[in-house]
Amino acid sequence: MHPATHPLGQFTVNRMGYGAMQLAGPGVFGPPRDPAECIAVLREAVESGVNHIDTSDFYGPEVTNKLIREALSPYPADLVLVTKVGARRGSDASWIMTPEPVALVDQVHGNLRNLGVEALDVVNMRIGHAFSTDETSLAERFGALMDLKQQGKIRHIGLSNVTAAQIAEARAIGEVACVQNAYNLVQRTDDALIDALGADGIPYVPFFPLGGFSPLQSAALDAHAARLGVKPMQLALAWLLHRAPNVLLIPGTSSRGHLRENLAAASITLSADDMAALDAIGAPAA
Repeated sequence: MHPATHPLGQFTVNRMGYGAMQLAGPGVFGPPRDPAECIAVLREAVESGVNHIDTSDFYGPEVTNKLIREALSPYPADLVLVTKVGARRGSDASWIMTPEPVALVDQVHGNLRNLGVEALDVVNMRIGHAFSTDETSLAERFGALMDLKQQGKIRHIGLSNVTAAQIAEARAIGEVACVQNAYNLVQRTDDALIDALGADGIPYVPFFPLGGFSPLQSAALDAHAARLGVKPMQLALAWLLHRAPNVLLIPGTSSRGHLRENLAAASITLSADDMAALDAIGAPAA
C-alpha cells in the first residue's frame, strides 16, 4: 500500500490534495458558473481530509483565492495553501509570463491579500508556458523570493515547469520545497527527475495529472479500469500515487461528485502486475 502522507517543507500533507484552477470560469478566466457549488467543493474537500490546496492569483485572475478565503477562512491549522507566481492574465484571457523580480514580489503581495494571510505556506515560482520550459537562469528571480522568505512573507519556495538544471541552480541558492511539472500516465519525461527528487525527500507535484485541457484517452486504460471496477481517471490518479511516494496530487474540479471520485482514487490498491500494465501505456522516459 502506498503511504498516505508526505512532508512538504515544514508541513506533512495528505498526498491526495486539491487544485483550485477549475473553480474559475471557462478558460480559467472570470467568475465561476456556480459560486455556491465552488464554495461547497472547497469545504467538502477539507472536511474529507484534504490539507493541501493549490491555487494562484492568476486563476481568474484573483477568483480562486477569493473563493478559498470565503469558503475556508479562518483556515484550519493543518491546511497548507500553495500558490504560484510568474504569470498574469491579459484582458483577453491570455497568459502573460512575468519573469521580472518586481512582478513576482507584487504577485506575492497580491496572493497574501486575496487569501487573507500574513505569510504564504509555499510559493511556486512558475517558469515558462504550459509545456515549454524557459531554460534561462532563475537565480535573480529565486533570490527575490528568498528575500521575501527572510522577511517572513513566504515559508517555503517551490518551482514549477522547470528543468533539472534549474532545480540544481535554485538549490544552490536555497531550499526548494517542491517541484510542480507536467506529468501523467502518458507524459513521462520527468520519470528520472521524480526519483532523483524522491531520494532527497523533495515532493513532486504533477500538474495536468489527468491530461489537463486534453484529458487522457487510452483504450488500454479504459479496459484496465473496467477490469478493476473503477473509472479510468481514478485509475490514472491511483497510478500516480503508486508511482513514487514523493508524488503529491492536486486534481481539480468544480463539482462535488467529481471531487468524491478523485478522492476515492487514494483507496485503490494496485498490484505489481497492474502497475506493469499501466506503465506500458505511457511513453518511455526521455
